[in-house]
Amino acid sequence: MMTLEEAYRFGQMSLNQAGIPDAGTDAWILLEHVTGVSRTKYYVNPDRMMSEEEQKSYCSYIEEREKRIPVQHLTGGQEFMGLDFLVNEHVLIPRQDTEVLVETVLEDLEPGMRILDMCTGSGCILISLMKLMQTIPGEDAVYGVGVDISPEALKIAEENRNKHKVDAAFVESDLFDRVEGKYDVIVSNPPYIRTAVIEELQEEVKLHDPYEALDGKEDGLFFYRRIVGKSREYLKPGGKLYFEIGHDQGEAVKILMEEAGFSRVTVKKDLAGLDRVVFGV
Repeated sequence: MMTLEEAYRFGQMSLNQAGIPDAGTDAWILLEHVTGVSRTKYYVNPDRMMSEEEQKSYCSYIEEREKRIPVQHLTGGQEFMGLDFLVNEHVLIPRQDTEVLVETVLEDLEPGMRILDMCTGSGCILISLMKLMQTIPGEDAVYGVGVDISPEALKIAEENRNKHKVDAAFVESDLFDRVEGKYDVIVSNPPYIRTAVIEELQEEVKLHDPYEALDGKEDGLFFYRRIVGKSREYLKPGGKLYFEIGHDQGEAVKILMEEAGFSRVTVKKDLAGLDRVVFGV
């Protein structure tokens, strides 16, 4: 049997040998997932023996991670905006880049506003906005609707809604086809990877993220065009449209919005200095 320290070293070495990026981080996440041991408890007692069941489970997870299955699919969760979200193979794994989008919307969000989250996936954007706007636990300060074409993704979004106790509504729809009403905010992280580039992505992404959540068609702008073209029909006067974008799409999406009649269109960079969000009135 292995101690916690021996297991962690084994996991780190195995993942390193398999060429897994951030092997140490993933080895630790899986160890914590299996044993429930925090880093503090680990450092206090690294010689704690693992049970036979824990060791077997941990080794199995390491083998799966060596096959490039995302660690989030193994644990079933991912942290985003300080909240834990359920994920699986039917939704895009929430990424830190997308937190810039949520933070940008939060700067303008006010109680009573109506939010439409287009291509909601796991629901992480909408639920984070609603949860972080709550002033009284269980009472929503804003109204939110999430839309996705995938019924499997919406099941995960609904589970996350229930987990975080917000009253978001989720609608199965091809973009605006089944959307009703008008909104103060439309926010979207649509598929924006050019089809030809998908094969160049890491195996964890191209083999395990849902293809339809990645593919932005030939130039990556397909869904921006569709959303921009219809969004003004669903925005209140003075309403705002917010997009996450690829690092090289800022100017193109800005032009799309301006040509559609949006004003004060702004491109915002992420912490790495790359274009990440475009929004306008």
